[in-house]
Amino acid sequence: MRLKSYLGIFFLLILAAACINPPDNFPSVPKITFESIEYAPTSGSDSLIIGIDFEDAEGDLGLSGTDNAPPFHEFDFQRTSAGELITYSTRPPDAPSYNQLDWLVNPLVGNVKVNDTIWVKQNPNQFNIFIKFFIKRNGQFTEFRWQDPPFYTTFNGRFPRILTTEEGQAVEGNIKYGMLSSGWESIFRNDTLQIAVEIQDRALNKSNEVFSPEVTLSQITRPSN
Repeated sequence: MRLKSYLGIFFLLILAAACINPPDNFPSVPKITFESIEYAPTSGSDSLIIGIDFEDAEGDLGLSGTDNAPPFHEFDFQRTSAGELITYSTRPPDAPSYNQLDWLVNPLVGNVKVNDTIWVKQNPNQFNIFIKFFIKRNGQFTEFRWQDPPFYTTFNGRFPRILTTEEGQAVEGNIKYGMLSSGWESIFRNDTLQIAVEIQDRALNKSNEVFSPEVTLSQITRPSN
């Protein structure tokens, strides 16, 4: 995952906990509710932390570091109709300009290093938690798209497997998902924000989408010790 911006490096901090207690009415598709949002400034990178509660009948939530084979692979190499890799120098008119999400420099294709800049498309199923930011201007919310210039990044990410077994088992619990940056206050200042969250299980079932309250950073700042 490429998380660089001109304001610094973004990182993800993920904490998950679950209580295994199978009820009769848990949903097969993950169900979530928004639980909390908090801003924690520090002397270094600052953390924006969201909390969600979840329920799932099968317990197939979370991805491990080794879950990188399809359908959880990172990206797909783009090819011509003849099956050739599309390089930056041979890109078609509809290809994007160079950026760190859409182009890879000297990648491994299979087990072979290709000494060129290759067009790729990110696979959304590499992630299992999906984050959208909305900013309020003139009374209306519009999406603040991190994937667009100048950032070319995403705050989508992964939380680890809730269960270590593949056997289906109902689970409920809470996920704390932290996003660290040195640029929160530089970007958003006194803006009113809202954050949307979805999660996805390993069967690629997406949960409902939930929204944070409308907040400013000052309203959700964690008290200093």
